Amino acid sequence: MRSPVRCGRADLKRGVSTAYYALFHTLAHECSDLLVGAGDTRNDPAWAQVYRSLEHGIAKNSCKAAATKAFPNGILSFADTFSTMQEERHRADYDPLARYVGPDVLVLIDNREQALRDLNSAPRSDRKAFAVWVLFQKKR
Repeated sequence: MRSPVRCGRADLKRGVSTAYYALFHTLAHECSDLLVGAGDTRNDPAWAQVYRSLEHGIAKNSCKAAATKAFPNGILSFADTFSTMQEERHRADYDPLARYVGPDVLVLIDNREQALRDLNSAPRSDRKAFAVWVLFQKKR
């Protein structure tokens, strides 16, 4: 595999997009495990339904609003990185003038890795509350 520093423009943009989707799919998996369960005894259709219920826009808005709630710092850090990475993904995927350089993409990938560690370090009860927070839109 080529070093991100030597990748072409399309490769760098794809790296940004992939970094975001790693966060998104990890969050969807976490929501499913926390709300339905994991392992051999889980109900697979219910687990898949929760997984597929995570919506990009609702998750981003919820992550942006997470600072107004009493989530621990690890979750707040994840939420901040999630919303930033989604904005970067949109820029990478839809802005034909967006330019990335290898070191900047590596920073985004490192930020993603730290965000995943931050989420995993939070207590299970807080991660479960966050799962509900990002899955369900508040009624107005």
